[in-house]
Amino acid sequence: MKIEKYEAFKEEIKTFRKDKAFSKDHPSLIEVIQESIIDDVDNVKMPLLVYVAREKKCSHPHHFKAGALNVLLRVSSLMSNSPYILVLDCDMFCNDPASARYAMCFHLDPKISSSLSFVQFPQKFHNSSKNDIYDSQLRSLFTVLWQGMNGLKGPALSGTGFYIKRVSLYGNSTRKGTDLLKQKEHFGSSNEFIGSLDQNYSSDLVSDQKYALLDELHFLASCKYEIGTKWGKEVGFTYDSVVEDYLTGFILHSNGWTSVFCEPSRPQFLGTATTNLNDVLIQGTRWYSGLFENGINRFCPLIYWSTRMPLLQCLCFAWLTYFPLYCLPLLCLATIPQLSLLNGIPLYPKVSDPFFIIFIFIFLSSLLKHLQEVSLTGGTLHNWINEQRIWMMKSVTCHLYGCLDALLKKVGIREASFLPTNKLDDDEKTLLYEMDKYDFQASNIFIAPMLFLITINIYCLVGGVYRVLLVGDCDKMFIQIFLAVYIITINYPIIEGLLIRKDKGCISKLVAIPVILATLVLLTLIKLLANV
Repeated sequence: MKIEKYEAFKEEIKTFRKDKAFSKDHPSLIEVIQESIIDDVDNVKMPLLVYVAREKKCSHPHHFKAGALNVLLRVSSLMSNSPYILVLDCDMFCNDPASARYAMCFHLDPKISSSLSFVQFPQKFHNSSKNDIYDSQLRSLFTVLWQGMNGLKGPALSGTGFYIKRVSLYGNSTRKGTDLLKQKEHFGSSNEFIGSLDQNYSSDLVSDQKYALLDELHFLASCKYEIGTKWGKEVGFTYDSVVEDYLTGFILHSNGWTSVFCEPSRPQFLGTATTNLNDVLIQGTRWYSGLFENGINRFCPLIYWSTRMPLLQCLCFAWLTYFPLYCLPLLCLATIPQLSLLNGIPLYPKVSDPFFIIFIFIFLSSLLKHLQEVSLTGGTLHNWINEQRIWMMKSVTCHLYGCLDALLKKVGIREASFLPTNKLDDDEKTLLYEMDKYDFQASNIFIAPMLFLITINIYCLVGGVYRVLLVGDCDKMFIQIFLAVYIITINYPIIEGLLIRKDKGCISKLVAIPVILATLVLLTLIKLLANV
């Protein structure tokens, strides 16, 4: 009976969404789809379900996801005013109803509840393959970094899969003694909403009263409501970044709130992972642009922090914001030793030099550390290799483009943009993903730098080995030869996609040939200039 009701309920929602298709400009829509009732047959209380679509106008910024969350925060304050809010992305679902119980064990703990803002669960996906070639699970992030931050004052906000205390999003203006005019400056002119800030406020209204509030709810969901208020600045989810989750969590911690990371053995929420390279890199570019943007604006964790946040936790937030800068050392590692090898310039200790052991120790220990992290998360050697591969691919594409995008926005050349990632199933792309084959039918701006670097490494390796055999200085050039071989081996799928594969996921020759020819011309010019 419950399953049949759920399926019927789901079909009603699908039908409703089809009937209420909107253009870019549209008025707000608030529709009570399901009243809160008790089923006499199964004695189950059906929850109140309300569909909310905020007003949108091209002349008013809508602030992407953060703007939508703030509208939901205001509307729900009059519809239910629950003290705790569960936030999930549209592609995620609850895999275990016990998640609320887990969260409330922390939220209601008298030892930590007064300062606890949110309980964060890890992101898990129902459609990720065994070897997870795109590292969609972000295992190292949730199992290593988030666990480490949990030992301080708690992890960063992850955008989905968390239970947050409503009052923590309202700032300091909800304290007793704050006059009405001051509250209106912060929260807007709605007396009903300001009344909901009172902890004794009850929203258990009869149906007629709820429908009578619709005009007020539409006002709360309108474009003009936030004008002249502190929404997105000191109240609600923050607007200063497209990664509103990171920034909102950082400000909450700066204001003295704490968080908790909770990872039960059974995944509490499951989402849909991206299963093709293009969407992975588009998503990554947006993330890393937003993160790096926070590292070069007034919210830089190295300068915007208070004594209420431990220094170590501040450094964790700084690591997150500057993570995209990995593109710089990787680009150096993948080009400078190889070009020096081609021109016979040694950069590293000889094999016979005592410092050679130190270099090998540092290099291998870093790889083994990552292997340990992967194994602790239940991963295999294959997972470790895939993580190395996708890290290199991301570093030379979305890390690099994310940093450039943030810098362009900083100087005013570009405006903030938010492009949602397409996670709809494509049978052919999904089949490639399940077969552990990379889908290289991606944007040219992503494929070009990968081909550029792999061409440099192959060309310099061949030219460098030929020179070593002629001159006989293998002792001096061993490490540089090793690095070129390592880069080529890790990125073998790119070579496979270019020369071996014939399926629709291979690299297009129309893209590859111009990039490779341009790279070879550039390398030839460098070689000629070095010999002058």
